[in-house]
Amino acid sequence: MTQQVPSTEPRLDGVRNFRDVGGLPTTDGRQVHPGRLFRSGHLAHATKADTEFLRTLGLHTVFDFRNSADRALDGLDVEIDGVRNVSIPLNDPADGAEFWKMVRHGDLDQLRALLAEGRAAQRMIDSYRVLITDRTDELGRVLRSLAEDSVPALMHCAAGKDRAGVTVAVTLLAVGVERDAVEADYLESNARHRRYRVHRAGNAPGGTSDEVMELLSPLFDARAEYLAAAFDTIESTWGGTEAYLTEGLGLTAEVRERLRARLLD
Repeated sequence: MTQQVPSTEPRLDGVRNFRDVGGLPTTDGRQVHPGRLFRSGHLAHATKADTEFLRTLGLHTVFDFRNSADRALDGLDVEIDGVRNVSIPLNDPADGAEFWKMVRHGDLDQLRALLAEGRAAQRMIDSYRVLITDRTDELGRVLRSLAEDSVPALMHCAAGKDRAGVTVAVTLLAVGVERDAVEADYLESNARHRRYRVHRAGNAPGGTSDEVMELLSPLFDARAEYLAAAFDTIESTWGGTEAYLTEGLGLTAEVRERLRARLLD
């Protein structure tokens, strides 16, 4: 049975979905050491107080998984003295640009055609599968960097839910965290104070009406079925987590051991 680790993180004013993944249990009875790996939404709107708090974490590296379109929308991360910022986009800025434009500006008929009858959820499932199959170079780079010298580290994308969620999940699997604990951490992104704020243009037809928000909710939810699609893709493509880590991500036994030494008690 996975233990629920009490949430002690502050509710930052300008950073959504921040948390320390410390305390999550591994299958061999160890746990992720607190203060080694953090996750959040983007840092572009961090307040002065937020930035000061982040500075106290002793971070070595911030991994930003957003693409150029994301950064154009939300802005660049705030700078934290002494912290290395590493940009590793996990999707192409052109991928889905028209889709997200429709999300922000489309009318009800357009949104229904785009998202209704399970289409929004299916898009999310497909995106998680693609992260696993098509971003092996990037994910392998992140894990090797963590094993080398990048801890304490913070991983984020825009909402801290999907690209960061998959990367954190893969990292946790690599050090042996129980799968149900990985899922429980992922689902914490649904907490009201963590959720990414939906972007709709002020003059968008239908605004943020109940129907519009219902259509959009699959895009902004963390759903167990999304993460399950990532795990299932690992199984169907590589035959299991161990083969995915070694053959897919190119992680040697030595790198895996250094990663465990960096992240676990």
